Amino acid sequence: MKPLCRFTENALELRKILDIIGRRCRSELGIETLYNLSPARDRTQLESRQALLRDVLRYREIEGDFPWDSRVVPVSILMQEAKASAMMSGEDLVHVRNLIALAMAVRNEIRRVQERFPELEQIGRRLRDFSPELTLLGVLDEEGCLYDHASPELKEIRSRINALKGTTRKTGQALLNDPATSNMLQDRVLSLRNGRFVVLVRAEHVSTYPGIVMDRSSSGNSFYLEPYRLAALNNRLATAQEEEREEVFRILRKMTLKILERETAVAEAESALGALDLLCAEAELVERGGWHLPERSLSPGFRFCGLVHPLLGEKAIPIDVACGDDFNILVVTGPNTGGKTVALKTVGVAVVLCWMGLPIMAREGSVVGEIDSVYVDVGDEQSIEQNLSTFSAHVKNIVSILEEAGPGSLVLLDELGSGTDPQEGASLGIALLEAFREKGVLVLATTHHNPIKTYALTTPGVETASMEFDPVSLKPTFSLLMGIPGKSNALLIAERLGMPTGVIERARANLRGEDVSAEELIGQLQEKRAALEAEARNVTEERVRLAEIRQSFESKISRFEATKEDRLKEADRRAEKIVKEAEQAARELLKSLEKSTTVSAAHQAVNAKRRNLERIRQAAESREEKRIEKRSVKAEGIRLQPGDAVQMVDSPVKGIVESVSGEKATLVAGSFRLEVPLNRLRKTGDAMPRVQPEISVKTIRPAGVPGSIMIRGMTVDEALPEVERYLDQAYRAGYDQVAVIHGRGTGTLRKAVQELLKSLSYVREYRLGEHGEGGYGVTIVTFSR
Repeated sequence: MKPLCRFTENALELRKILDIIGRRCRSELGIETLYNLSPARDRTQLESRQALLRDVLRYREIEGDFPWDSRVVPVSILMQEAKASAMMSGEDLVHVRNLIALAMAVRNEIRRVQERFPELEQIGRRLRDFSPELTLLGVLDEEGCLYDHASPELKEIRSRINALKGTTRKTGQALLNDPATSNMLQDRVLSLRNGRFVVLVRAEHVSTYPGIVMDRSSSGNSFYLEPYRLAALNNRLATAQEEEREEVFRILRKMTLKILERETAVAEAESALGALDLLCAEAELVERGGWHLPERSLSPGFRFCGLVHPLLGEKAIPIDVACGDDFNILVVTGPNTGGKTVALKTVGVAVVLCWMGLPIMAREGSVVGEIDSVYVDVGDEQSIEQNLSTFSAHVKNIVSILEEAGPGSLVLLDELGSGTDPQEGASLGIALLEAFREKGVLVLATTHHNPIKTYALTTPGVETASMEFDPVSLKPTFSLLMGIPGKSNALLIAERLGMPTGVIERARANLRGEDVSAEELIGQLQEKRAALEAEARNVTEERVRLAEIRQSFESKISRFEATKEDRLKEADRRAEKIVKEAEQAARELLKSLEKSTTVSAAHQAVNAKRRNLERIRQAAESREEKRIEKRSVKAEGIRLQPGDAVQMVDSPVKGIVESVSGEKATLVAGSFRLEVPLNRLRKTGDAMPRVQPEISVKTIRPAGVPGSIMIRGMTVDEALPEVERYLDQAYRAGYDQVAVIHGRGTGTLRKAVQELLKSLSYVREYRLGEHGEGGYGVTIVTFSR
């Protein structure tokens, strides 16, 4: 894409939008990179930028953040300024050291992960080895001061200075305690003035104290004097300090010259780190949600889903808008303050950001094609200096656009045909759209003129859209409706705001018949669209309600089947308990009757009890036999085939077998689909006719082994046994490749799965899913064969 002109940048308020991204940068390096960023020259460069951002996103998801140092600042300007003097301060050299140290850390990290994130090499190859320079600058502390070991000479000089200071302080302390002069002192303190040790003497004793006046106190009541006995020591100290300054200068100059020899490499490292800082800022926007990288298309045009202007953020109404597939010109109509201009700018901003390689505020599924230039005519550009009216300024700008734009250009025209006579403005607007259409230019234009709306409705390659307006609340909804022209609603708004009825009626009478018809037709279209949308919402709600009812019904059946067997077993247990209790009672009864004299009657009573117990036992055994018989149906159930008519045991539910998997069958019963154990089914009729399958050669896999496993939401301890069991089954089933769906999350589950894969001998390789395979939330596993 061609670089944007200043007028287009200002019209789209691009700098304000870049400020939003810039606030995510961690240093001035990233901010400078952002503001110097231009749209990609061609598709190759754009694809390279997007691929790099995707690798940065993957790296941050798996590895965390890149190494960083908040102290880094741009140093290129410092090095440029140092060329003339060949001298950099210690503080400036520390800035250089911080930057090249970070460059080395990032370089080493990229080398470590390069095989998994190959696009990071775009950053890594711009970072050189700065080991010698880091060693050289290691003699500076954080404040930019040289350590004593910076050179043997500096160490010797500073040792001598410390010794001289000690001697001078000792001599000075003796002077402070000298009885002959101590009463002349204001304070018994040894002070420094201009690098020389002095004492503070009262004003009345200045002429008699043996020393030289160096300074006066702020009060004027005392003076700083250098005692004669300290003068020689102060002179020797000053000489040594001058030697120190010369040695420091020599060392810093030597360092500066060495650093300047690597000026190009340092500048390249600064640029690479700035790019990385910006990429991390972009990644942060994507990670927090709402921002996405659009897909690419080879044809001119775009399709945005849920597009939002970054300056409006979450309070904006997302719009779906497209241009370039079935039509190249989109005419947007609607009421004033309805959002037409905002929609126009939103599209322009999105296209520019996309071609800069930056994410946009839109949903996934957005696509941007080949657009090589963007031209804008938006707002009131009346020029007093050039003596141009609003209309003249617009025409002058559009003439320039008409000369430069061609196939692949995107032109944004706000209020087409405005600023002059409505009829002439509409005619000129239609002629301009025709000229752009013939050149194959992509155009988004807003207008209030009915002739332009009619042109858009009746011309091939031209589409209409409108900003929705609520006639009840008299407020725009800011929703963009593709394929439907909009009404200006001027008379309706005026009437609702209290304009006299007579004035409104005269205005309607003054409208031409075709204009009234067009407005009425547009109103009817919008009313029908609203009715259809309301009906669609009702249908959707009804579908959701029916789905809930179905799910509830299936859940109840499942719960009933799951607990039925348990209930029967519990009943049998109770019956058996009753039998045992009855038997015990019978035995006790027999013992007591044996002692009774009425033996015959007793025997009759016992026999009656026994017959009653036998009936209870037979009933329990009959239930148990039926349950065993039901379980034995499993052998017959295995022979069930798709199309067999079956009925659920102990249930009126009938249906047709759709498929059989292991010990379960999928049963279609009316509009419901149930999964039922084979031992719960019995045949009720002949199998339904099946179409003879074509003869084909394929791998026969055991039923029930799918091509993927879902472990999202599990803990590591829960997931790993399931994954290993599934992979073993999939391998034996003959799969060449399967997917493990673990989700994105924190990456803990993904890392654990990949560690497991490393230990399995039958796994040849694994990788993260591509865009169409589930992305970073899926690991694709390839088996060894």
